[in-house]
Amino acid sequence: MRLDKYLKTSRLIKRRTVATNMCWAGRVKKNGTIARPSAEVQPGDEVEIDYGPRVLTVRVKLVQDSMPAQLAHIMYEVVREVRRPDPDLG
Repeated sequence: MRLDKYLKTSRLIKRRTVATNMCWAGRVKKNGTIARPSAEVQPGDEVEIDYGPRVLTVRVKLVQDSMPAQLAHIMYEVVREVRRPDPDLG
């Protein structure tokens, strides 16, 4: 499955176009390297998403074309989440 579609199906990013744009901006990595939206995702891959104030790294557990929103969380396992300090507060 394409990376941009996986991000949308797993609900890690709400819209596929947003996922595509984040990939092209270099804010999504697959197994440690910046990934294109068309990169193939397989179980066991690690995906790192830079949301801005936080960076989320997940391990792909399940790749499926569609998934109910209530069950989307079973498609991945959170490996680490790093929150950046707010520069306006310092």
